[in-house]
Amino acid sequence: MPSEHAPRGPSPATTPPAPPHRPLWARLFGPPARLLLRAFGWRLEGSLPAEPKFVLIAAPHTSNWDLVLMLLCSLSYGMWPSWVGKHTIFQPPLGWLLRLLGGIPIDRRSRGNRVEQLAALFAGRDRLILAIPPEGSRSSHTHWKSGFYWVARTANVPVCLSFLDWGTRRAGLGPLLRPTGDLRADMDFVRAFYAGRTGRFPEMQGPIRLEGEDGPAADTPASS
Repeated sequence: MPSEHAPRGPSPATTPPAPPHRPLWARLFGPPARLLLRAFGWRLEGSLPAEPKFVLIAAPHTSNWDLVLMLLCSLSYGMWPSWVGKHTIFQPPLGWLLRLLGGIPIDRRSRGNRVEQLAALFAGRDRLILAIPPEGSRSSHTHWKSGFYWVARTANVPVCLSFLDWGTRRAGLGPLLRPTGDLRADMDFVRAFYAGRTGRFPEMQGPIRLEGEDGPAADTPASS
């Protein structure tokens, strides 16, 4: 069951079980999704947090199959995360479909800080699960993108750590991390959770590290 992390000391608190009442689409598509996962040899772990708003990250990401599996996992848990994309892809004729699939358009021409833009999405909604990929791509990399961390920090919402472990064929929702601004302590917690979990192509996995993590603790993201 997911727990909320306080990096500067042990936290015995656990997230309450998710509400029993699921939307109709979850009751309809959840069981078939779970059957498909079992047919592919996958087992689910953890449960949907009761938190109405959180940032969702998934790792490791080394294959296009990760997206298919994460969609099946989402349906199984009765959640449908939102995601952001460049506003131009939401134009007709397919814009309505992308929105239906959870897409939220962001105008990248805006001079506003991107982190603040995404954090504002949480302020304007009663419920929001926002998926932000920390690795950015399937290619080997030297660090994670820090956007997910600073969006959660600015919006004062937790980060839910989800995973796909091809080594054990287990997938699921892990603990909640509420960013404190102490990058090293927070990311030590993240590294401990993902330790030993492997992607479909382990050689493509990079280190779990945020850019600027080795510097002094900060309360705000870089201006870039």
